Amino acid sequence: MTATIEIAGRKIGPDHPPYVICELSANHNGDLDRALEMIDHAADTGCDAIKIQTYTADTLTIDVDRPEFRIEGGLWDGRTLHDLYSEAQTPFEWHGAMFERAAKRGVTLFSTPFDPTAVDLLSGLDAPAYKVASFELLDLPLIARIAREGKPMIMSTGIANLGEIEAAVRTARENGCEELVLLHCISSYPAPAEDSNLRTIPHLAEAFSVVAGLSDHTLGTATSVASVALGARVIEKHFTLDRNDGGPDSSFSLEPQEFRDLVRSCNDAFLSLGQVGYALKPSEQGVAKFRRSLYVVADVDAGETLTESHVRSIRPGYGLPPKALPDVLGRRARRDLKRGDALDWTMIE
Repeated sequence: MTATIEIAGRKIGPDHPPYVICELSANHNGDLDRALEMIDHAADTGCDAIKIQTYTADTLTIDVDRPEFRIEGGLWDGRTLHDLYSEAQTPFEWHGAMFERAAKRGVTLFSTPFDPTAVDLLSGLDAPAYKVASFELLDLPLIARIAREGKPMIMSTGIANLGEIEAAVRTARENGCEELVLLHCISSYPAPAEDSNLRTIPHLAEAFSVVAGLSDHTLGTATSVASVALGARVIEKHFTLDRNDGGPDSSFSLEPQEFRDLVRSCNDAFLSLGQVGYALKPSEQGVAKFRRSLYVVADVDAGETLTESHVRSIRPGYGLPPKALPDVLGRRARRDLKRGDALDWTMIE
């Protein structure tokens, strides 16, 4: 397996800038025109990819109103699974138009399939990559089916323990997946920042020899940006046109300007990592002259002994280094020295 992968010509890995995915999820509010508008606005953020979700309520669950099919607490309290997924689904018949709009805008689009029929649909649209949602990480037959497409796979690990992640990775690899990303994920909506445990990200990368990243459900952008410093090279964040529109995921999604800020901040975080080094940087060249050095601060006659009243360590930095002060004091001036002269050895006997 390789620690660098490629999606639609974009290299992703430790030595490349973070790959930022704009997750549209269910925030289209059941309106194709809005979904297409979201693609336009997402493309304008500078994200690397846009992701959607491909399922129907009937492929995810069944329409049964029993307690175990009803959500308790949180953002979707009281709703049945079938009711929620009926609202949130991106209809299969929209997919062609959405892929076409993304291509027109020059941005990569791929999806999370939740069953084999969804994989078939996406395969027919030549999806460049596939995502496995955290709740589907246990569905090894689905993972195997996706892996056989031979495309890069991104798998979220929320809720899964280490053994379950290992089984999913093994299944993907045994079925032909050569390019794999694991996203650390807290499957809470929204997720508290204090639960993020971002130090898991480098462990995932090392343990499974994969590109690692973060599927971020926290509020704001700080957690995503911090993850880049710990090695996250794929960042997935939910997107909405307006949180006030009331989409199923809108409360923990970023609006367009916030997403632009996320993309910029994640890239700045990556650039700031650089390399270990102590050499003078190009940006420091112009200010290095303002370091301290030894200067004559009072007129001195030739032959006069230099004292602390004559020489001090001050800015700028054109004189002898401050460490030379003990060797300078007590010596005689070789010639007349003027206040403001940068001290050098030729001035001293």
